[in-house]
Amino acid sequence: MKILVIGCGSIGVRHIRNLKELGIGEVAACDTDANRLSIVRDNLSLSEVFTDLNNALTKGFEAVLVCTPPSTHIAIATEALDHNAHVFIEKPLSNSLDGIDAMINQASKKNLVLSVGYNFRFHPGLMIVKDYIIKKEIGSALAARAQFGQYLPDWRPTQDYTKSYTTKIDLGGGIILDGSHEIDYLRWLLGDVHDVFCFARNSTNLETETEGIAEILLNFESGCLGEVHLDFVRPGYARDCEIIGERGVIRWDYESGYVHRYRPDAKEWQSIKVTGRNEDMYIAEMRNFIASIRGIEDPLVTGKEGKKSLQVALAAKESASSGKVVKL
Repeated sequence: MKILVIGCGSIGVRHIRNLKELGIGEVAACDTDANRLSIVRDNLSLSEVFTDLNNALTKGFEAVLVCTPPSTHIAIATEALDHNAHVFIEKPLSNSLDGIDAMINQASKKNLVLSVGYNFRFHPGLMIVKDYIIKKEIGSALAARAQFGQYLPDWRPTQDYTKSYTTKIDLGGGIILDGSHEIDYLRWLLGDVHDVFCFARNSTNLETETEGIAEILLNFESGCLGEVHLDFVRPGYARDCEIIGERGVIRWDYESGYVHRYRPDAKEWQSIKVTGRNEDMYIAEMRNFIASIRGIEDPLVTGKEGKKSLQVALAAKESASSGKVVKL
C-alpha cells in the first residue's frame, strides 16, 4: 500500500512514524516547507517527498492523510478523492461546514474510506467507559463533565507557538476547534447534542487571535446535560471526565490512567488501571483506517461523525459570539 502524508507538523510526523512502525507499505510525505520536509525525509528514512501537492497526487497513492491546518482540509481531501485515494483527515474536520457534504457524498459514491482523526475514541480508558455505558452499569446518564487544559507553548515544544495555526483565526485555530476531542468523545459516549451554550475568552498572557478558554454547556438528545472546559492557558496538564448516572458514577483520568466506577449498592469505588503507551491510541486509529480500506473493519470515526462533532464546536463558537443558545 502506498500512503501519502500531507503536512509534516507534529501530528503528520507522528502518523508517519506510526505507519512505518506498523510496516504498512510505502510512506511518502508532502509539505510546502522544503526544509521541514528534508528533516522528515532524513530522520524517518522516507523514499519519496514532495513540495508540490498536485504532483504528489498523480503518483498513485492508495491512501492520503491530511495533516494540514483545518481551513485547508476540505480542499485537499476533495482533491485526494478526485485521485481515487482513501482519506484520513486530522481533527477537526474543518473550520466551517462549507464543502463537507459534497466531500462525504463524493467518498460514498466512489466507495472510498473517509475517516477523521479523533484518536481518543481509541483510548483504552474511554473504551472501558463506553462499555460501562452500553451495559447500563450506572443506569441512564444524567450529567457529564469533561475537561482538557494545557499551556499552549508546551503543546509543540519544537515550534514557536505564535506560528501555530492554533493562534490564527483564518487557519481554523482556537481551543474550541483544536481541543474538540472532548466534544467528540462525549458525543461518542452519550449520543447527539440538541442545544449548545458557550462562554469563551481570548488569552491575556499569550499572543493569539483566538479564544484560549471556553466553557461549553451541552444538552444531549437523551436528556443528559454536559459541561466541557477547554483551555490552553493552564500551567501543567489536565484531561479527565466524569459521568453521573442513575445508579453510579464513572470517572476517567488520562494522566493517572485510572477508570473509577462508584457502586451505590456496595457504597464503594472500583478502579481499573489502564496500561500501555500514549502512542497506542494513535497506532490503533491507523490500524482501523488501514483495516477499513481493506474491508476488514468499519471506520470508527466516519466523515459524518466528524461533521457532527464539528457542528457542535461551531455552535459553541457561535454561542460565545452571540451570547445565545444554539440549536442543532
